[in-house]
Formats: sequence, structure tokens, C-alpha cells
Amino acid sequence: MPVLPSFLVLPVLIAFTVALTAIIASVVAYVVGGLMRQSPPVAAIGARRLAAIIVWLVGGSFALQQAGVSPDVVFVVVVLLGVAALIALRYPLENFGGKFFSDVYIPYKVGDSIRVGSASGKVIEQNAMATVLLTPDDELVSVPNTLLLREPVVNTSPQAWKELTIPITVRTSLDLPAFESALLKSLSKLRSRLDPRFPPVLTTKARGAQGTDLTLTLMIRRAEDRDALLAEASKRIAEVTDAVQGAGRKVG
Repeated sequence: MPVLPSFLVLPVLIAFTVALTAIIASVVAYVVGGLMRQSPPVAAIGARRLAAIIVWLVGGSFALQQAGVSPDVVFVVVVLLGVAALIALRYPLENFGGKFFSDVYIPYKVGDSIRVGSASGKVIEQNAMATVLLTPDDELVSVPNTLLLREPVVNTSPQAWKELTIPITVRTSLDLPAFESALLKSLSKLRSRLDPRFPPVLTTKARGAQGTDLTLTLMIRRAEDRDALLAEASKRIAEVTDAVQGAGRKVG
């Protein structure tokens, strides 16, 4: 069996590490892209790039160590490259994170009229990067999601305070009819704090390979109950999810 000359062992080992890193980075990026195929293209591309960068950072650190570079130097290089990657992806990641927090904490939805900063209009779209408004002059205004976290958002829709919208994500394997039935039954115990004219409504926003996005809409009776009802409804959602999943495992 042929043996490599000693002076070739290190270059071959480094080349193998680089090649293996490239393969793993491609596979990880492909998998992340598949998991986010229901997401907006900009968000999916950003996630794929970030996943590939993380793999390259790990693989590159191994290659440098094999080359005899000091672990301290490797650490510094990895940190610097990681900071550079975060800076390059700063704005897409900020807006993507802003979308999550605006969904949970900012009381508006598509169809509402809002005012944020110098922009105002009717919300016609919410995506991973921005909220799109249609102004009274029929102009489109794109408001970055990060701005929604930094500036006061005024919902000018009539009685907008009454509507409490809670996003929910459940596993694809969850029995949705059973979940909906159990959740609405549990929420019926809150009816004294809800507007009796509008029962709780659970709607499906999107279905993906890993989960289903739902929206629970409650119409509250008093504005001061908003935070308490959000906390109580979130608690009941978690309890019902665990109960339905547990029942599914027993049946399986």
C-alpha cells in the first residue's frame, strides 16, 4: 500500500478538510433552504448564507489548527470572521427579527391603518423585511421592520384595541382539528373578559414541511385586560399543545 511522503501529509490533510467543509457547507445550505422554502426569498437566502458561513468558520478553524497555527490565533481569526459575517448580514437579520417581534408585540395586522414615524397608511403586506403601507394618495411606502421597534406605532383603525392577535406555530404532526377544538374549549373559560359578539377564531396562515402557522384572534372587552389576556391565552395554548401532542403519542 503506497504511503504519502511526510512532506505531503499536511497539505493533503488540509486540502481534504477544505474539500469536506465545502461539501458540508453546500449540504447544510441546501437543507436550510429546503426548511425555509415557505419563507420569503430574501430571508431564505440570508439563512442559507449564514449557515454556510458558520460551517466554513468551523472547517477553517480545523484547517488552521492542522497547519500548526496557534489556537489563540485561530480563535481571533474565527471571531473576526464571525463579526464580519454578522455585519454583512446585519440589516437582513435585524429586519427578519423585527418581523417576529412586531407579530407578537405590536397590535396591528394587514388591513389596519397605522402611523409610524412620518409614514401612514393602510397595511397591505407584512414580509420578512418590511411592512408595506398604501397611503391615501395611492402611494406604496415600505417601512423596515426594525423601524417598527424603534418608533411609536399608532393604529388608527376604529376600536383596534379590541382585537388581540396571537401567532402560533405547531408541528405538522399535530392533530389540528383536535388542537382547535381543545383550544377553543379552554378559551371559553375566558368569555367573561371577551366581547360576547365575537368568539375566538383560529385561522391557518401557512403550512410547511416542519410546521403550521396559525393565528388566534380574540376580541377583548376592556383595553386594560390586554396584557393579562395575552399571558393567559399563551399559557392555555402551551397547555393544549402539550395535551394534544401527548394524546397523539399515546395513540401512536
